[in-house]
Amino acid sequence: MIISRLRQVGTKLKRNPFVLSVRNKAAYEGEGKTTVRIINQEQELGLMIDSFSTVGFRLNNGITVLGPIAIFPRTILSWQVRTSNEINASALGLFKLLEPKVDLLIMGLETNERSVVDSVFRASREVKINIEILSTEHACATFNFLNAEGRSVAGAIIPPLHIEVNEDDMLQSKLHYQNIYEKNI
Repeated sequence: MIISRLRQVGTKLKRNPFVLSVRNKAAYEGEGKTTVRIINQEQELGLMIDSFSTVGFRLNNGITVLGPIAIFPRTILSWQVRTSNEINASALGLFKLLEPKVDLLIMGLETNERSVVDSVFRASREVKINIEILSTEHACATFNFLNAEGRSVAGAIIPPLHIEVNEDDMLQSKLHYQNIYEKNI
């Protein structure tokens, strides 16, 4: 039954001229080489978060910032909140005053407690800011991605309370520090 239905749909798609033109179009029409860009290493894309810990953040320009941050495409500020419980309309007031206006504020919280998330959301509605509330890890990645696309974005991110480390993280750290110690000065 399911197979006969799939065949019917496939026959209809084959007759559709739009599907035929899309199917025959090459996936990559460049100089014949696949390229990869590591956006955190491109300084002209602006500030990006390379890594985070329970005490702060490391940026793509090598600067380490301790504590919660308010990050913009070209600027970083220390954000004077200690925990998500302290986020209210006045703590978000800075993001409302910016010119040009920020299209989206990426909020990285150290907790997933529903009551805290709800209170942060209510505070953002009070100051009329578009907000995306995520965990710290996802907020860093989302900020980097939107910033690399040239969007008008800001981040308000609090370091996590704890970090779960896996084997890949440990290997990457070991390789990073091994390469640093092997460099000739």
